[in-house]
Amino acid sequence: MELTPRLRLMNWLVRQGLTGLPENDLLRGFCERCRAGGLELSRGLVFIDTLHPIFEGRGFRWNEADSNESDVFEYGSSNEGTAAENWRRSTFYHMLEHGTDEIRIDLSDIASLDFSMIEDLAAKGHKHFVAFVHRFGEAGTMGQMDCFYSTWVTRRAEGFGEQGLAALRDLVPVLGLAIKSAAHAEVARTLGRVYLGRDASEQVLRGKISRGVAERINTVLWFSDLRGSTKIGESIGPDEIIPFLNDYAQASIDAIHDAGGEVLKLIGDGVLAMFTDENMVAAKRAALRAEHRFRRNVKALNARRSAEGWPVTTAHVGLHVGEVFYGNIGSDDRLDFTVVGPAVNEVSRIASMCRSVDRELLMSSDFRTGLDASGRKYLVSTGRFALRGISRAQDLYTLDPDIAADEVLAGSYERYLAG
Repeated sequence: MELTPRLRLMNWLVRQGLTGLPENDLLRGFCERCRAGGLELSRGLVFIDTLHPIFEGRGFRWNEADSNESDVFEYGSSNEGTAAENWRRSTFYHMLEHGTDEIRIDLSDIASLDFSMIEDLAAKGHKHFVAFVHRFGEAGTMGQMDCFYSTWVTRRAEGFGEQGLAALRDLVPVLGLAIKSAAHAEVARTLGRVYLGRDASEQVLRGKISRGVAERINTVLWFSDLRGSTKIGESIGPDEIIPFLNDYAQASIDAIHDAGGEVLKLIGDGVLAMFTDENMVAAKRAALRAEHRFRRNVKALNARRSAEGWPVTTAHVGLHVGEVFYGNIGSDDRLDFTVVGPAVNEVSRIASMCRSVDRELLMSSDFRTGLDASGRKYLVSTGRFALRGISRAQDLYTLDPDIAADEVLAGSYERYLAG
């Protein structure tokens, strides 16, 4: 590959890296331009670690011919099981262990080698393999993300040749920089979604990060907390507390997200969430749908935990509707993107009243008001209460107990929620 097409490709990578082209598109564009410039790649594969609660990293692949392989994939921990065995057999592990940045393999002579992938590549007609590890340096790492890994193969009988290898040595670091830039953007989105919530993260990434920047919204609020969690926490070992909380948090968060809600905050064993929609009736129905799914999740979870000999519980849920401020609250250097306002305090008080009336779900009169007639028929009053710290007394409502006992009524309620 001559100097001029190399420079053009470098410029293309820089431009696309600045515009935020996704990693798989960067790899595809890179490989296609290499081939057009005389560097006969037949396959390219790149890896980069990430910061994600489930995945260790992401990989991207390109093939010269159509393939049923995905061009994007995610991989879990390489510290145990089959993934650890594959990692230790990889050329990347070998290079890191021996302190080298490049390895070249003639795929016609691999009988004495025990690297993963190369037998399959040779069987598919590829002739020459080269792998690179480009290290980031201490200031450029993020979590475990400290290298950009890549492999390249060709079907040319004589391999890449010195000119092809020189081109790859020049070009792959630029590709790595562009992919690292895209990966950092994805890491920022992931961390935002994980720690702030989906909508809050998007707003922060769009630049709403100034202290005091908030909007007034009318929303349906959810507050849930676990029953008897303090007593359970005292009865189990310290190493069991986090898995216990995680199990029930997963049950509630999955239900809220599935119904289109936004989880705003985890407060110990409590969950604060909201449901927004231009049509408040639709938002209220979504909240009821989330509560219904939550109960199904808890039922399945309790069956599993009981079978494994672990303690089980359920949760109280309060639903309310009101006007809140949604945005940045805090100091100049430590902000929280959340909701504040009297309605937030009120929904937590409503949830705490569940214990007093022995119900798992309570809704405010404001929540019931404006709910469509089809929905109101499933609610019954539990009485009028003065909530702690709330100036006005109000009626609270729960689901008609007959829903749990009558299959016909239960089916009718489920159809209402699905509508």
